[in-house]
Parts: sequence; C-alpha cells; structure tokens
Amino acid sequence: MVKLEKTEQMTGQQPVRNKIDLTLPPDVLFLNPWRDPGFRMLGEPEFIWRPLPNARIEGFAASAHPEVNDKIKQVLQTARRAKRFRQPVEYNSVPVILEKASFRKSFVMARDRVLLSGASGTRAVNRYRRDNNDAGVDADARLEDYFETCRENNAGKEVPIYSGLLEPDIPFVVECRNTFNYFHFITESLCQLTMLDGLGFQGNIFFHFPNQEDKQQPFAKAFVDALFPEYEGRVFFERAPKDYSRVLTAYDLIGGHYQAPIDDLAGMNDLLPEPIAENGGATSLELRVSLNMNTVNSSLIALRQRAHRAIEGGNFDHLPKRFFVGRDTRFSRERHLEGEELLFDHLALFGFEYVVFENLSPLEQIALMARAEMMVSYHGAGFTNMLFAGPQTYAIEIGTLQTAQIRWGDFWPLALASGCKYINFFGDFKAEDPLSEPDFEADGIVPASLSKAAIAQIVGLIVTLFGQYPDLKRPRALAQLASEVLQVGGAEHAVGLLEKHSAMLPTSGRLCLIKADCHKELDEPKSELVALDMAHKADPGRWQTLVRMIWCAKRCDRPQVIRWALARLKIDFPQRHDNFLNNHEWVRYVA
Repeated sequence: MVKLEKTEQMTGQQPVRNKIDLTLPPDVLFLNPWRDPGFRMLGEPEFIWRPLPNARIEGFAASAHPEVNDKIKQVLQTARRAKRFRQPVEYNSVPVILEKASFRKSFVMARDRVLLSGASGTRAVNRYRRDNNDAGVDADARLEDYFETCRENNAGKEVPIYSGLLEPDIPFVVECRNTFNYFHFITESLCQLTMLDGLGFQGNIFFHFPNQEDKQQPFAKAFVDALFPEYEGRVFFERAPKDYSRVLTAYDLIGGHYQAPIDDLAGMNDLLPEPIAENGGATSLELRVSLNMNTVNSSLIALRQRAHRAIEGGNFDHLPKRFFVGRDTRFSRERHLEGEELLFDHLALFGFEYVVFENLSPLEQIALMARAEMMVSYHGAGFTNMLFAGPQTYAIEIGTLQTAQIRWGDFWPLALASGCKYINFFGDFKAEDPLSEPDFEADGIVPASLSKAAIAQIVGLIVTLFGQYPDLKRPRALAQLASEVLQVGGAEHAVGLLEKHSAMLPTSGRLCLIKADCHKELDEPKSELVALDMAHKADPGRWQTLVRMIWCAKRCDRPQVIRWALARLKIDFPQRHDNFLNNHEWVRYVA
C-alpha cells in the first residue's frame, strides 16, 4: 500500500523556502538542458516528437439564446481554423537525473534553475509572464529573446547522457499540481511512473504537492496501488518543499520545445494550422496553447496501455456500456447540471445507467471506459477517464460558452491518446442572467443549463447514432441533425436518417448536399454523384454543385456526366466555366 507518513530523504540541508523568484531574467531562472549542469538523460530517446493519428473531436452550440450560440460558434470556428493541428503530435517523455534538485510548490528545480517539463513547465512560464507583466516588464519579449538565444546556442549540441550505474537507493520523485484534482494527478503526475518501466528500479518513490495534507483525495493512493502494485511499500506522499542531492524524475520533452535546436522541430510546421504556420510557425510563442491542445505525452499513452493490461482477464460484465456520469460531492465540487433529470429520463429509455466514478474502484473505472459504447456527462474532471476509452467510445460532454473558451482544449490530449470520439454540446449558464458571461476569477466554472430544445438536440444525436432515427417535421431540423451526425463520424447513420425522410430531399438542395457529403465520407462516389444530381435539380442556382459533379464523375469514370455538367456550367455560369477550363487542362480532353 502507498504510505502517507513522512520520510527522511533530505540532503541534510534545511528545506528551502517554498518560493521562487519568477522576476529573474529567463537565462538565470530557467534550466537549459543542453548547456546547464545538473541535468542528464538516462538514455538516448527513441524519438523527440512524431505525428499521431487524428481523433474525432467536435463541438456544437446548444444554447437557448441566439446571441450565445453566435459566440459559441465563433469559438468553435476559431478552434477548427486557428488552433487544431492538421495532425496531432506525440512528444516523448524520458527518465532523467537531476542534481541538487528542489521541489517547490508544483515546480521542479536543479541547481536553482526551474526545469521546463510538461504541465509544470507550462505553469512556470505562465507564472513568469503574469508576475513580470504585473511588474511592468514585457515578459513575452524577454521570453522570445531567451528562447531564440537557446535555439541558436543549442544548435549542434546534444543533451548530456548519464553514463554511470543507477544507484539502488536513488529516489524517483514526482511533482504534483495537487493531490485533490483527479485531472491534474492522472495526466501530469501518475503517468510519470511509467518512466520506471524496464529500469529495474529499486528505490523509493515520492510525490510532492503544495496543498495541505488533509486535502488529499483517496483516488491518488488508490490509482497508484491499482496500476503500480510492484512498488508496494515504496511510495510516499509528502508536502513540498523538499531538497535532494540527486534524484531520478521524468522529463517531458515538450518542455524543451522552445529551447531545442531548430532542427529538432523540422517538419512540425507542416502540421500546424495555417494562421500559426504563417506567423512564426513552430517557434512562435503564439503556438503555446495550441501545442498543449494537440500534443500527447508518451507517458500518458504508456499509462493507458498499463491500465488496459491491468484489467485483462477481469470480469466486468456488471458494468454498463451506455451510462451517464454523475458526481459524489463528498469528493468533488458541486456543479450539477440544470436539466439533468429530464436528460437522464430520456437516456434511460435507450439503456443508459447512472454511474458515479468515485463509487467505483480504479480498475472498474478503467474497464467501464474501455468497454463503453457511450458516456454522457457534464463538464468535469471525470472526462479524464477518456484516456482509458476505446476507439469505439463516444464521450459526450455538456458544457457552456465558458468551458468552450477555457477548458475544452485541456481534454483534447486524452481523446487523442485513446482515439475515442469526444463530442461537446455547449449550452447555457446555470445563472440568474444566462446572457452574462461569468468572470472565472470571481465565479469559477459556472454549471451548465440545458433547455428542452438542447436536450432534444443531444438526445436526437445519440439515438441516431444508435440507429433509431427520429421523425422530424422540418427540413432545417433534419439538416442540422444529419450534419451533426456526419461531423461526429456517423455518416452511415446520417444516410439512414436522410433516407427515412426521403420525401424532403427533392425540394432541398441542402439536404441532398449533406447526403452527398455522407457518401463521400463513406467512399461511395457513385452514390455521391446521384446525391449531387439531386442537389442540382433541387437548387440549379449553385455553380459549385456542377463543379463538384465534374470531379466526382471523373473519379467514377463517367465522361458523359462530365460533358453534361460542363455544358450546363457553360450555359448557366459561363465565366465559371471558362475559369474551370483554364485552371484544369485535363477537362479539355474529356470535353
């Protein structure tokens, strides 16, 4: 079992103050692994970063107020256009040895310099910016100069490698943001223990945290016990600050992203959203938020793999595959969803059960997600468990404009690591004035509220994904639902929904185009061409439909359709016809 009592692993010095002077110049404050003493990797990393497969991450506006929906849609559009990578990235994590190490609050230091590693490094940079900007200093300009100097000076250099034997009593030490927030502990701290895999580690393990000991929640100890039983009796939780002469710890290479030689980032610009790629690219400080949203640390993937191994052979047939997640407020913040009862009443009709993660063991939580068909809940740390989901899982979160703005991207790496489908509906604020945007510093995260229309929107998507297509009376409602189902990866069900309402299609070019999009997603070009023909007949005023028919007919090897569409384009849209011929020489041979 994990021990909570204090242990004496000090260097013999008095504990340092639990404070760091973040107004120091960056070259004095931050550790440069390529040049500064006190930092050595235990071995050469297999890779620094590499592309990852994409996951399905989507969000939809679900407010009862048009002005709020407009704001939500703007946030979603910005995320898709300017923040989402063309392809996400896995950054490696490696074990390192630090000399004269200090753990202060949730920061890690070696020889009095702050190590920029993972979330801890992100917090250090954010705190540096805040403290210096408050003091009237242009922190970003200082950081840009510092990181540019690092990249230049580190060119052609390698991070030093430790060449000695690993002392049997060297401790492995983990910094914690805290030990009461499930998200931070699992994603930032627990995953670091995977760095010990294959090392034959014999020493003790220490988790250091800044919060009061009585605020620690049981999950921290329980997950260590469940997933790392080989370290039984050697794991200790202690409050920071703490000093060590030498320690083993984890280093997330993403922390050195801006310090690394420019060659280490070769190829990353190709993965970035266009606005960032064209304005500084991989070395731009404007990339910080997007980089964290689109990056998975290898230790997180390793934790997921370890968790799945831990449930192999277990019998978890008592766990549901469709479930709504509520909260036990004894262990978490009270943040109830307004409209929860009505939503669950509808979900229960389709086999959903009500679960509370805190009432399940760690292995049950892992198995629940690994086997899940669909999870539904409101915004909270419980979505950390997406890490353990399978690619077949739909994780549907209910949030607000506020969570879309400041929290949505925090959970992207968990969906990217598991490959699950992470879908958000952003509703209203549970507040006296739902049109007033809250101040996070004063109000924290404000709970969500769902109108009856929002509940219908959510349930409509869910039941359609289950192959139970609702009867809709208006083409507009049909178009919205079919589009949402297509966006979340349910093209075959969107086709089924549209075909159930086939009487609406001949008079709606929009519905026919959605159907064409579905067939394109399903790689069914002949069916796509039929849907495009219907779209043109329903709305002959769109030249874009004719151009798309030409391309689709080319793929289907239908030259007669290409000739017909070109002729129609020439009659109805002569300038578009001429432009198309001038830009695509191959068309002349078909025509």
